[in-house]
Amino acid sequence: MYFLNSFLFCGLICLIAELILDNTKLTPGHITSLFVVIGAALDSFGIYDYFISKVGGGALLPITSFGHSLIHGALLAAESHGFIGLLMGMFDLTATGITAAIIFTFVFTLIFKAKD
Repeated sequence: MYFLNSFLFCGLICLIAELILDNTKLTPGHITSLFVVIGAALDSFGIYDYFISKVGGGALLPITSFGHSLIHGALLAAESHGFIGLLMGMFDLTATGITAAIIFTFVFTLIFKAKD
């Protein structure tokens, strides 16, 4: 049941994104940004942690999880360091993913040639 809930949660997020993409003039970049902000807002109110406890990896896989990680790290650092912790902690939980994206992008630009 745990795997089914995880699959359904991820599928629901993809379904919502597809419905928004098909029925509005928003671009994929807009939808991605919207989902990051929604994930951050849900974490601010403690709702996203509930989703993680119920569906596990299904809540950690979609882009909403990036917003959750940004706010979660910022709030944890703010508890110990005050206001400056908001800026310090924001990238603690996401630094690995951001660094990997930069490194892989650099390597792939050396290997592959961009289309005109």
